[in-house]
Amino acid sequence: MDIENHMHTLGRQARAASRAMAAADTNQKNRALLAIAAAIRRDAARLIEANRQDVEAARAAGLDAALLDRLALTEKTVVGMAEGLEQIATLPDPVGEITDLKYRPSGIQVGKMRVPLGVIGIIYEARPNVTADAAGLCLKSGNAAILRGGSEAIRSNQAVATCVREGLAAAGLPDTAVQVIETTDRAAVGALITMKDYVDVIVPRGGKGLIERISNEARIPVIKHLHGNCHVYVDDRADAAKVVPVVENAKTQRYGTCNTTESLLVARPVAAALLPNLGRMLAGKGVEMRACAEALAILRDAGIDAARLREATEADWHEEYLAPIIAVKVVAGLDEAIDHINAHGSHHTDAILTEDYGRARRFLREVDSASVMVNASTRFADGFEYGLGAEIGISTDKIHARGPVGLEGLTSQKWVVLGDGHTRG
Repeated sequence: MDIENHMHTLGRQARAASRAMAAADTNQKNRALLAIAAAIRRDAARLIEANRQDVEAARAAGLDAALLDRLALTEKTVVGMAEGLEQIATLPDPVGEITDLKYRPSGIQVGKMRVPLGVIGIIYEARPNVTADAAGLCLKSGNAAILRGGSEAIRSNQAVATCVREGLAAAGLPDTAVQVIETTDRAAVGALITMKDYVDVIVPRGGKGLIERISNEARIPVIKHLHGNCHVYVDDRADAAKVVPVVENAKTQRYGTCNTTESLLVARPVAAALLPNLGRMLAGKGVEMRACAEALAILRDAGIDAARLREATEADWHEEYLAPIIAVKVVAGLDEAIDHINAHGSHHTDAILTEDYGRARRFLREVDSASVMVNASTRFADGFEYGLGAEIGISTDKIHARGPVGLEGLTSQKWVVLGDGHTRG
């Protein structure tokens, strides 16, 4: 295959399809979403079988546990894909919305209209559910998409792509509005991120290495986050009954996601009282604790299994483990917690456990992250949980889109002027 020519063909098709998508009305887009969801539900067994082949091949190739976890599809996750599409269909259509319409002294009205970005290139590893999520969000926001999943999920992604094409055709939309690249040749990625005549924005989803490569080599704007070193800070005014359940969920519900807590900070006044129970819970879940000297002493005195304890290094305060490992540090209080998070975090998601309203407000205001939470697990940092239907990714950038990127994040705004024969004096 001539990769360069193939990719440019996909680009031309996507650009043409993007014009049809921008003109599509809400009912037509919703019909496509519901048709895709119905096809996914109907073909669940076929999708799971294709995924089983991918997982077996990935396991034989020696892929790590975190990647295998992200790759696997179950009946529950297939239903989740369909539900995500159905939820997107219920969301308000942002395209064409006019806001901030104001009269000017000249008599004209000036406002802003929300419009699609155009063609979105999405590059991702594992997670075949991204194929459905990305297709749905791009479709509803009036964009065309070129999707490039990882080679480890090629069968799963193509199975989902068949459902997507069927749904688009059923609604009378071009099936080239969502194109899933069929080749596993890495040269396809290099071509996609430089096709500035056809592609308007790139969204990479995957490991830090992939995202760094895309960010460095792309000639197209990139919406990205590099990694997720998420924190939970347990304040000395936290409700002790909430601490263990929230930390347990934030760290152990799933290890391989970017919104999993990787660092636990505990205020010194309550460290001796709360760390032993936290340590027992984490050790019972098989989690290794890489702790500062003060935390380590408390955990050892509490009789926590020594095999689960290790002294932290400076690198641990920056790490995204994606594994049953957590960094643990005792801090003086709120000021040190905020300073530590801003210095060592990844500006993704951070949470405070406290019953003090003032401290909660300070944490929300001063922690420089895309999602900041009070008395809730960091695992809630997700487009579906935020009511976006699904997400195209998480952005830790500060311009255009930040946090989970849903429909509005896949649109832009243009100025509109309404007049009645007005001329400028």
